[in-house]
Amino acid sequence: MDKIKESIKHHEGYRNKVYLDTLGKRTVGYGHLCVEDFWEDDKEYDKEFLDGIFDVDYKKAEDSAKRLFEMNGCADMDDQAKGIIIEMVFQLGPTGVSKFKMMWKSLSELNYVGASYEMIDSRWYKQTTNRAKELSNRMKSIGA
Repeated sequence: MDKIKESIKHHEGYRNKVYLDTLGKRTVGYGHLCVEDFWEDDKEYDKEFLDGIFDVDYKKAEDSAKRLFEMNGCADMDDQAKGIIIEMVFQLGPTGVSKFKMMWKSLSELNYVGASYEMIDSRWYKQTTNRAKELSNRMKSIGA
C-alpha cells in the first residue's frame, strides 16, 4: 500500500495552502478537495495535519475501491491492478471510476491489457493525460 500512497502523492503534488485544481476546485495538501467549511485561503497548513487528511482520504478511496471490486466481480484481481484502481478512485471518486464500464468488464475477465485500453478511451485521459497514460501502462504491464 505504501507504493500506492507514494504514487498518489507524486501525481497529486503537495501544497500547504488552498489552491484551485485543474477543474477550478479549491484543493489543499495532496489533492484534498476542500468541501469542509474551515479551509482558509492564503493560510499555510501544517504538514502533519495535511498528512492526516491524506490518510483519511486514502482510506476512503481504498474502501470505495473495495466496494467497486465486489460490485464488478473483480475480487480476484491482481493486487497491483487493485492499487491502480485505488489511485483512480482517489482522483475521480467512486462514482467517476464506476463509469468505466468496459474497463470493469475487462478486469472481471482479468484482461489487464484490455482494461488499459479502456482507461485511455476516456475524458479522464484527456484531462490528466500523463497520469492516465502512466496508470494505463502499469495496468497493461500486468497483463504482458
